[in-house]
Amino acid sequence: MSPFIAELIGTAVLVLLGNGVVANVVLKDTKGQNGGWIVITAGWGMAVFVGVVIAAPYSTAHLNPAVTLALATAGKFPWSSVPSYIAAQMLGAMIGAFLVWLVYRDHFNRTTDPAAQLGSFSTAPAIRDNVSNLISEMVGAFVLVFTVFFITGGEILESKTRIGLGSIGGLPVMLLIWAIGLSLGGTTGYAINPARDLGPRIMHALLPMHNKKDSQWSYAWIPVVGPILGGLLAAWLYLVLK
Repeated sequence: MSPFIAELIGTAVLVLLGNGVVANVVLKDTKGQNGGWIVITAGWGMAVFVGVVIAAPYSTAHLNPAVTLALATAGKFPWSSVPSYIAAQMLGAMIGAFLVWLVYRDHFNRTTDPAAQLGSFSTAPAIRDNVSNLISEMVGAFVLVFTVFFITGGEILESKTRIGLGSIGGLPVMLLIWAIGLSLGGTTGYAINPARDLGPRIMHALLPMHNKKDSQWSYAWIPVVGPILGGLLAAWLYLVLK
């Protein structure tokens, strides 16, 4: 499997299972309706675990443009591969979102709350404040990328082809994502991944469903810019400290 296909499939499965757990909790008449935040954060952690397991042997499982850009900035990933990785992640996220819609289509149509529909695709803040929301996304992504740098450690970090989420195994990454969601996710829904938010938001805009309203494009830049800035800050600080 090529790295492009691995990133595409890994990200698609990540979004399918991650947004799938959100849909199961917030959409009307599902078996998991009103399951709560703990279910969502646990489901997202497991979604990342599955995506990493699939992609790790072939692409080291970045599954996140913020991770890819941070690794390249730190000299741990070749810049020439960055565009193909990000393209694969975006396409994979869109495919995953489409599959969530396909599985839960009847429940999307029964749901009268457009915010719940959108929340099954992309993130939205609990309190809208662009500065605070941007900081929340930056901090969450910083914790993700900074921890990845330090968990991997030593020899693996010196290889430009073996650094990524896959190099530390799926279980530590699952626990890391779960911790971020539990502790920092209450403000913006912790996108911490531009592809995970933007790709599904595009699909929300394109796919038909009853009671759907706008895709909140005025907010959409925050879960893109915030994670990228947080990841770059983590890369910079790692280089300073090492």
